[in-house]
Amino acid sequence: MGVLMSRRQTVEQVQKVTLAVSAFKDGLRERKSEGATSRRGTIEDTVQELREEEASSEAGSSAGLQQKEESRFRRAAWERLRDGRGVEPEDFDRTTFFTPPAFARPTRREQDDEPIEISLEQREQVTNDETCEVCEVWTADSLLPCRVCTRVYHDGCLRRMGFLPQDNTTEVIEAAHSETGWSCYSCDNLNLLLTEEEMSSLFQSFQQGKVAPDSALTLNVFLGYKRLSNQQEGERPSSEEQEDQDALQFSALDPEKKGRVEWVDFLSHESVLQLQRTRTQNALLRLLTGKERERARATFLSLDQHGDGLISEAESRRSQHTWFRKRHKEVPSCNVSISHVGPISESSPASNASQEQVLLNAEPEEPSRTINWPTFLRESAIYILAARPNSPAIHLKPLA
Repeated sequence: MGVLMSRRQTVEQVQKVTLAVSAFKDGLRERKSEGATSRRGTIEDTVQELREEEASSEAGSSAGLQQKEESRFRRAAWERLRDGRGVEPEDFDRTTFFTPPAFARPTRREQDDEPIEISLEQREQVTNDETCEVCEVWTADSLLPCRVCTRVYHDGCLRRMGFLPQDNTTEVIEAAHSETGWSCYSCDNLNLLLTEEEMSSLFQSFQQGKVAPDSALTLNVFLGYKRLSNQQEGERPSSEEQEDQDALQFSALDPEKKGRVEWVDFLSHESVLQLQRTRTQNALLRLLTGKERERARATFLSLDQHGDGLISEAESRRSQHTWFRKRHKEVPSCNVSISHVGPISESSPASNASQEQVLLNAEPEEPSRTINWPTFLRESAIYILAARPNSPAIHLKPLA
């Protein structure tokens, strides 16, 4: 009896499925008879549909010609997806594909100020994206990786969006594939880390200090703005020592000694200071990327000679300067001045010499407090962020 019931249930299920399929086919026939186009479920059907649309648009007027052009682009895109092949950036000739993105400013969350645990022993395996951030096409070695995030780009896509000048293409390509690295247009702009409220406060300071956007600042204008900024924050009038530090910061922002600070570098410098004023160290830690945390680990481990998880305060301060290590223009392997975030790779032949010279062979100093890994990372976070831009300027000069 059980077997008979099982067969009966099977027959009923088959009948139900048959009815459902028949109803579905009847619905398709009705749609077709009414002249409406149906949406296919496969890429093959979509390509065929686009071909039919293109053929039907040939009989139209000038508006039909525009529709035919749009249909041709869509059909080509679907065919590339169907065949699993991409398109080179040079094949794009529509400017709408290369419109610079609209950036959305971040918002603060309540948990941003809570402590965050970042392990020293547990390494992070950071892998770059496989396709270009702009056109979402994979072309192997021609992609430029960002040293801060995992995004990669075609130089052609960057050029068409206006983020890569024609005369600077070779330098950027060499930098992106060097030990120094290159920051993408998103990571290069420190101002994008500010919230709407922080940015509004910063621009109010610019207006009160009579600093015109997109204009270079001379030393006198820079020092005058600093004096006014200190007074607005309720600090004591600028002392001679404070003005000397501001003058040193101006010099760090003017590495080519032109006697002026470019607006982009000044904005990055003030954006970092705004982050330092409004964010806690825990909040700044959350802004670091996996690549930046890995480079911080490598730096700390190179200083921890005894393997006890402790380094001296003097060593920690010296390491803050190494985040801004520069690649000079006379280096034959890369003719681009760009800030270097973190130590050179341990596998690099130059790593031992540079780290030993900068970090380990410093003159002995008086004993100071020791610093563990969490403290080192919290105190270094602001300098790691400040070293993101590609500009050779030092946007936050560490204390001596």
